Amino acid sequence: MYLEIVTPEAVLLSSEVDSVSVPGINGQFQMLNNHAPIVSVLGKGEIKVFTHSKAVNSEEISKLFTRDQKDNKILVLSVEGGVVEMKDNKVIVLAD
Repeated sequence: MYLEIVTPEAVLLSSEVDSVSVPGINGQFQMLNNHAPIVSVLGKGEIKVFTHSKAVNSEEISKLFTRDQKDNKILVLSVEGGVVEMKDNKVIVLAD
């Protein structure tokens, strides 16, 4: 699936990924390929980007991302809120 993470300042990530986990207002949820179309409000928490079989260009990773301590292939971004949309295997996250 294709993932774009956008803030008011910049596009933080634009890449093919395996899956993404986001902090919905009712709890964390994960989206994989062929997930049903969805639009959801995000709460404060962490976006986790799973890149196990996809090579994410290191130039695209801003200094805001960290690596998961247990798994180096998981990128973590803290957010205060936002909106996520998934449709046709493309996820767009508008994050604060």
